[in-house]
Amino acid sequence: MSLLRRFSADDLFSFNNINLDPLTETYNISFYLGYLAQWPDYFVMAESSSGASMGYIMGKAEGARELWHGHVTALTVAPEYRRMNLARRLMAVLESVSEHLYDTYFVDLFVRQSNRVAIGMYERFGYTVYRTVLGYYSNGPGDKNAENAYDMRKALPRDVHKKSIIPLKHPVKPEDLEW
Repeated sequence: MSLLRRFSADDLFSFNNINLDPLTETYNISFYLGYLAQWPDYFVMAESSSGASMGYIMGKAEGARELWHGHVTALTVAPEYRRMNLARRLMAVLESVSEHLYDTYFVDLFVRQSNRVAIGMYERFGYTVYRTVLGYYSNGPGDKNAENAYDMRKALPRDVHKKSIIPLKHPVKPEDLEW
């Protein structure tokens, strides 16, 4: 049994078990607090009946005109709570907020090109690869271990003609991203 609730600042002191996954991006506290202050409806915690942190999603709304969209900044579930549909439930909340509260055209996210498990999961949730972003995951200029990302998208009802998910034919660099 799990409960989905709005993330609180106190959760920052109890979610280490979730962020220990090597594929989870971990940010500084001010980054989390900024999201919590600006986009509280996009920041959701999954909690067990015993009060344990199981997973969370963090996102925002950004863009302009037909590029107005919801963005998944982070989605992660602690290893011991995977395969329980928590990720699907958390994504459904973010998609609902994007559609009903912010009236966006689509939801997007970035995922490491090597993270086949996550890519498959997002595809099952209805996301498609929109484009490849070269060297998106890096530690700065000249990083020889930089990794490409897929920009995956899912059109929402406002995008009647599904223009937001027509794949680009050529990869882009991080500095070419719109938002």
